[in-house]
Amino acid sequence: MRFYVDVSAAVHSRAGLGRYAESLARHLIADDDARQDYAIFYNRDRTIYPLAGLEGVPARTVPAGYKPWRMAVLLGQWLRLGFNRLVPDARLFHATEHLLMPLRGVPTVLTVHDLIFRHFPQYHKRLNYWYLNLAMPLYVRRADAIIAVSECSRHDLIASYGVSPEKVTVVYEAADAHFVPPPPDEVMRVRARYGLPERFLLTVGTVEPRKNLSRLLAAFEVVARQGLVDAWVIVGRLGWLYDDFFSRLEASPMREKVILPGFVPDQDLPAVNAAATVAVLPSLYEGFGLPVLEAMACGTPVACANVASLPEFGGEAARYFDRRDVETMAVTLAEVLPDRDLRCEMRRLGFVQAARFSWKRAARETRSLYERLTGERGRATQTGFARSSEGNGI
Repeated sequence: MRFYVDVSAAVHSRAGLGRYAESLARHLIADDDARQDYAIFYNRDRTIYPLAGLEGVPARTVPAGYKPWRMAVLLGQWLRLGFNRLVPDARLFHATEHLLMPLRGVPTVLTVHDLIFRHFPQYHKRLNYWYLNLAMPLYVRRADAIIAVSECSRHDLIASYGVSPEKVTVVYEAADAHFVPPPPDEVMRVRARYGLPERFLLTVGTVEPRKNLSRLLAAFEVVARQGLVDAWVIVGRLGWLYDDFFSRLEASPMREKVILPGFVPDQDLPAVNAAATVAVLPSLYEGFGLPVLEAMACGTPVACANVASLPEFGGEAARYFDRRDVETMAVTLAEVLPDRDLRCEMRRLGFVQAARFSWKRAARETRSLYERLTGERGRATQTGFARSSEGNGI
């Protein structure tokens, strides 16, 4: 019998969700020398092994694309089916994204990263909003335990769905171990590869409305006109509903100073961060905001919005601005960019702040929750669907 970790988000390269699933799985398994306690699960639309280096870990898969699998899971929960034959040796199943497979008699853990679709429904595709609005209350109710990645997300869960506080455990993510200040020659190589100038702002994340890039573009125009910075670099894949941002960008007098390298391989991200003058995260909302910790771990000063989880992770090391006020964004950047002493102090505090979070700790706390649910530290009372004997197994 094994603890199953769903790594589907990592297989399908789903940005922050994928990074969470892969990092957690790797560190859980690294804690288990014999690798006897764990297995991974993922949906697939092609025959591949998802995570290099984990080839020896038992894996079970379901041959379904992402969208069909999401619908199958939701229908299975509605009809109270049990998908147990997909993971017949499961002692516990951990859904690491907002997708809880229905199982009978098996404890389940659901990680909730955020409830952004409730705060900003206009920034979701209609079908995605419809799905989450229907599915999340059900998944939250059926899970035996919930992991929230921040106190902000925990509060949202309790306020939105009336979840018992005892059901929700906060387990923080962290910057991966390779996010450290790289040697100068590595920074030079990456500068040349992506055409990065000497002084630039950096934003890392999927291009979509919640990232608030249009307002940051306006603030960038101000500090660029003042001669405080040479460029703004946006690293990340195109997401959805981004036409408005690109229309504004094309009309911007600073268009030629905005660099869009798109997806950057993980091994290059530390050097990209280290090369930046300031990392900026202007998001309207973040359940975690991992780029804040990644930048700090690489020695890059951070300026970010003063809402949701961002102050939780930026701490005293970051500088904050009003997410909706272009003027305060520009003023904050104008304070940090020319002040070398201030940036050195932010860099020092950033190292301290980033060191407070680790995947080793996250894995230890997650494993503790698994053991509590499966009775290895006193049998937890099973609730919701895990107790149900209704429906037919498939």
